[in-house]
Amino acid sequence: MKKQKIKLGPLEMQLLSYAQMRKKDILSLGELANVAGITKKQERELFSRLSRTGILIRLNKGVYLVPPNMPAGGRWTVSGYYILSKLMEILQGTYQISGPNAFNLYGFDDQVPNRIYVYNDRLFGEKEIGGTDFIFIKTDAKRLGSTKSMKTPDGIESVMVSKTRALVDSVYDWSRFNTLPRAYGWIAETLKKDQDITEKLIDDTFKYSNKGTMKRIGYLLAQLGIADNRLLELKRKLGPAKSLIPWIPGQPTKGSVNKEWGLIINGAIPQ
Repeated sequence: MKKQKIKLGPLEMQLLSYAQMRKKDILSLGELANVAGITKKQERELFSRLSRTGILIRLNKGVYLVPPNMPAGGRWTVSGYYILSKLMEILQGTYQISGPNAFNLYGFDDQVPNRIYVYNDRLFGEKEIGGTDFIFIKTDAKRLGSTKSMKTPDGIESVMVSKTRALVDSVYDWSRFNTLPRAYGWIAETLKKDQDITEKLIDDTFKYSNKGTMKRIGYLLAQLGIADNRLLELKRKLGPAKSLIPWIPGQPTKGSVNKEWGLIINGAIPQ
């Protein structure tokens, strides 16, 4: 069935012309009312109508993303990465994409995620924006870092975690991403292929994780043959082991005790 082309009235055309003439990709409620000589109620209804038809994308309350040109067929399709970058721009937030998106990008997991997982310092929870589903994970700004720039299909730069930071997140946020014990295998295989990133992995673990993650990654690295003197930074921050946690959470806590790292070794490194 052929899609019916959306017909625009004079006000709709005026809004798009206003944005295009001023090269604005974001419009807020209140901008158009005085220029177009309409009431604020009419302006709200106009923005809402264009959002429902898919010509505009509602980013946040009272803020809309505008296409550079009238989209073919009426509805505007744009990548979630583009939407995310513009959303964080208006919120003046810092963000980085991680989780399943990063695991797939770096070849740890072949499952293609249907959501975008975002660590950031502004939003929390699940949101659907412009046809893309987002999982926003609000965190302290101190936990944001170790990133790389990624070019999106829209030609803009998006922020992705580095390979080592993705590995740290896979252990730190195991319950959210359901990644342990698989993540231990990812780390082992990555270091086998590229030993040069070992120091970066240790540094990211030190800066962006917690004590439980340090224990788990520290023990893993020791099992992989990383020299003890390279793990001293983690050991100093951990201090003497006062309590024990399972190396693989969610599994029966039966196994040997490793007092050096404060762990109950209840499993092996996945092959």
